[in-house]
Amino acid sequence: MLYAPTTPAEKRANLRAALATGELLRLPGAFNPLSARLIQDKGFDGVYISGAVISADLGLPDIGMTTLTEVAGRAQQISRMTDLPSLVDADTGFGEPMNVARTVQTLEDAGVAGLHIEDQVNPKRCGHLDGKAVVDSDTAIKRIRAAVSARRDPNLLIMARTDIRALDGIGAAIDRAKQLVDAGADAIFPEAMADLSEFEAVRRAIDVPVLANMTEFGKSELFTTRQLADVGINIVIYPVSLLRLAMGAAERGLDTINAEGSLASRVPDMQTRARLYELLDYESYNAFDSSVFNFTV
Repeated sequence: MLYAPTTPAEKRANLRAALATGELLRLPGAFNPLSARLIQDKGFDGVYISGAVISADLGLPDIGMTTLTEVAGRAQQISRMTDLPSLVDADTGFGEPMNVARTVQTLEDAGVAGLHIEDQVNPKRCGHLDGKAVVDSDTAIKRIRAAVSARRDPNLLIMARTDIRALDGIGAAIDRAKQLVDAGADAIFPEAMADLSEFEAVRRAIDVPVLANMTEFGKSELFTTRQLADVGINIVIYPVSLLRLAMGAAERGLDTINAEGSLASRVPDMQTRARLYELLDYESYNAFDSSVFNFTV
């Protein structure tokens, strides 16, 4: 009932323990708190909170228009509804090193298990769009050092994302990854790798966990979990997938109303009321107060 009983500290410790196994962790992107419940119910390892999804949910493009307050608010709403650890996209940290430090503590208070800070120029853009620009090594290192020094829970995962591959190639991405690890990053997110061999090259070059972004319509092929595990990847995210699936279904539903005058033909595709109530855990609310759940599903 209400929020997940697992505390943020426990979730962070659980994420660290899971990463220590060396097994591939699967983190689909939750576009709202209810979808986080569904991710947990389906047996995944964690929940990803995408900056692109938060932007899209607000009707905005992913070009650095969201604020720390907006991201932290949605991160809290999602994180508190699941026992799974959540990893949130913190963009460039929303400013200079002091802002990065504040971002880390604000997101830590929101209950996330980890976050990633990237090396794009602020304002940033989606990592799979052309025309990106990255900061110099010194600036990127200062961001990560500020993030690491600001956390209060040592189990909070500080991940560094680098977008430099799209500009200067895989060699530059590996060099930048090594610098970020030396700066204190607990894990590395190499964005927009061209093929599986590039993921493997990053994995061989560093000693911390590596994340693969399997976003649709992006620069990277959609590799299977088996392929990623075989080259040693530790985390795979599907950041926008559930939102795309949901919006695709919503668009087809609206088209059906226009074409048929009713959604009767679409009802078999819908989540049932009974399944929705199961995810919402109506019965626990009934045990707490029978006046809340006083009708038959």
